[in-house]
Amino acid sequence: MRDFKKYNIWEISHKFTLQIYGLTNNFPSHETYGLTSQLRRASASIPTNISEGCGRDSDAEFSRFLTIAVGSASEVEYLILLSKDLNYIDFKTYERLN
Repeated sequence: MRDFKKYNIWEISHKFTLQIYGLTNNFPSHETYGLTSQLRRASASIPTNISEGCGRDSDAEFSRFLTIAVGSASEVEYLILLSKDLNYIDFKTYERLN
């Protein structure tokens, strides 16, 4: 079993998730159960899957959860693009998060 807190990528993804939560506080209220929720869940899925993979017994299982985390990162990438195109975030914020 691995300690997920020792992984730099976990720490980066955790901080990124905190940024997403802060950012989405400013999204329109009609997006609470839509884009806000989806963006928060997808971003939290990244460090969550890294953590879960660390708790698994084999390197193959760990690798599988890292692959899932990468998929969630791709989902977040699109949702940030969508947020920009809907004018919920400005281009500078989009570039910083992307």
